[in-house]
Amino acid sequence: MKNTALTHVHENLGAKMVPFAGYNMPVQYEGVNIEHETVRNGVGVFDVSHMGEFLISGPNALALIQKVTTNDASTLTVGKAQYSCLPNENGGIVDDLIVYKMKEDQYLLVVNASNIEKDWNWISTKNDVGAEMRNISDDYSLLAIQGPKAVEAMQSLTSVDLAAIKYYHFEVGDFAGVPDVIISATGYTGSGGFEIYAKNENIEQIWNKVFEAGKSYGIKPIGLAARDTLRLEMGFCLYGNDINDTTSPIEAGLGWITKFNKEFTNSENLLKQKEAGVLRKLVGFELTERGIPRHDYEIVDKDGNIIGVVTSGTMAPSLNKGIGLGYVTTEFSGVDSEIFIRIRKNDIPAKVVKLPFYKK
Repeated sequence: MKNTALTHVHENLGAKMVPFAGYNMPVQYEGVNIEHETVRNGVGVFDVSHMGEFLISGPNALALIQKVTTNDASTLTVGKAQYSCLPNENGGIVDDLIVYKMKEDQYLLVVNASNIEKDWNWISTKNDVGAEMRNISDDYSLLAIQGPKAVEAMQSLTSVDLAAIKYYHFEVGDFAGVPDVIISATGYTGSGGFEIYAKNENIEQIWNKVFEAGKSYGIKPIGLAARDTLRLEMGFCLYGNDINDTTSPIEAGLGWITKFNKEFTNSENLLKQKEAGVLRKLVGFELTERGIPRHDYEIVDKDGNIIGVVTSGTMAPSLNKGIGLGYVTTEFSGVDSEIFIRIRKNDIPAKVVKLPFYKK
């Protein structure tokens, strides 16, 4: 089991620690609902240092990224990031990731913790263009400072104008007394804020100063359980649940990051799939009666026929109702379609809704 540079800090704070993607991670401190509301209404901090980071450099860096990702990285300018995915040869997804353009010939790929080795090997096998690859995952830590008060609470720590950083843009600057920190207006909560990338040796100093600066704003440490409820309320996919090696980006509603103005792994087949239509689609649904949908619960029609499966589900703290994501046959994928979630042999009524579930 690996530790992050802040594991001892979480333990000292009394966090409930669990194994996650090979790391010892804080799942909660005070409780999921309290932590969830802290991020929705104020500011909270996640240690997500288990995520992976690869540097792709050199004159052919872009060529490699274009080949292995679905989105069009040629549209990136320095200081801009994009959400993308790595398609496999069989129509599925190796991983989803964020691509940052650091310099003209240098990109940072941020990948899921559980897929670091898999992604590295996958991209390496596609690197016949001589791009320079460095896996810096073990050298860097990552804090997600999330919530509507994040900008105001953190501005005193940096000379960078935080309010000026647009969504999916970033700056490299001083932060909490540390130079060359990546301050990125990305996140997984839908409540605004930043992700802070810094070297392991500097992260505890940053953590401490973040909590000093945020004290009057009610800042709190937040665990992975609330990260999951926050992302689900936004309808964001979680790799391993909603997308995996067998789900195509077209089925998963990720057509918007799948650009066919270039060739990439399996692009020909995915284009055919887009043009012909898919047999199943990932949808968001809300229960119309009490109940909590869970991963792998069956989705059925009014006659009890199985039409799909729940991939993520929870009782949404901001909405106080059961919500979930799941794949259903295409005929049931339209907004307001009536479906049922089979919970302990009871078929609980639900309806397909437009994402996100949570609207500010």
